[in-house]
Amino acid sequence: MIDQYKLVAVDMDGTFLNDQKDYDQQCFRNLYQKMQERGIQFVVASGNQYYQLQTFFSDFPEIIYVADNGAYIRDVKKEYFGSYFKQEQANEILKRLNVYPHLFDELVVSGFKDAYVLNSSSNEFIRSARYYNRHLQKVHSFSNIFEEITKYSFNYSVSDPTDFMKHLQAQLSGLGEITTSGHGNFDIIQPGVHKASGLKKLGQLLNIPLRQMCAFGDGLNDLEMLEAVGDGVAMANAAPEVKKIAQHETGNNNEQGVLQYLDRMLKNI
Repeated sequence: MIDQYKLVAVDMDGTFLNDQKDYDQQCFRNLYQKMQERGIQFVVASGNQYYQLQTFFSDFPEIIYVADNGAYIRDVKKEYFGSYFKQEQANEILKRLNVYPHLFDELVVSGFKDAYVLNSSSNEFIRSARYYNRHLQKVHSFSNIFEEITKYSFNYSVSDPTDFMKHLQAQLSGLGEITTSGHGNFDIIQPGVHKASGLKKLGQLLNIPLRQMCAFGDGLNDLEMLEAVGDGVAMANAAPEVKKIAQHETGNNNEQGVLQYLDRMLKNI
């Protein structure tokens, strides 16, 4: 029952958002008001940049964002937590990624303030990167980045994503961890820093244990989060691995499955 939960966390793409990158705003507004009345904190937990995530919720300043797969936690007024790769780690990761042909063409390097792509990347990719990273800079070389790095994200077409991830993970051992939200997009995140660790850190600051949290997700980068919380909910469109570990399942993202689930639970209070 949601009355035992003090925090609700949602992934965005493929979970809270439909395929048109939107959601039922009036329904959410009504449910959000009910959550506030019951003292339930609403959290967005995503691999995306904070500045992009916040654009979906400009009318809800109390929302907290666990962005960059747990590396950056903040709301519109306050920064709660930030974690980044050491400089030598960041340099070595780039060196090991650079052996893959054309991988740099669709690589986004993320920091707290900005994300970075190469000048030489295609206009189409840069437009796509700008959608997910509202603070985006083009650089001649990734060595021209002078801020702390929170994660790496890239599109890469491979015949066997699972085999690719295993191979790359072996190369990145001790430096970073590879995860995916699906659809040929991969993230390299800091070891031990993911959505679950972000929620744990936020919970410590808000005095809300993980067992009093409910979370929704669809991709492999949601696995740790759904396993860690008191109620992990998989979308109907979730990856099989996600459904396997989730405690409950709801409708797909185009059916507003998150809002359906919250509505049912709030009505039962």
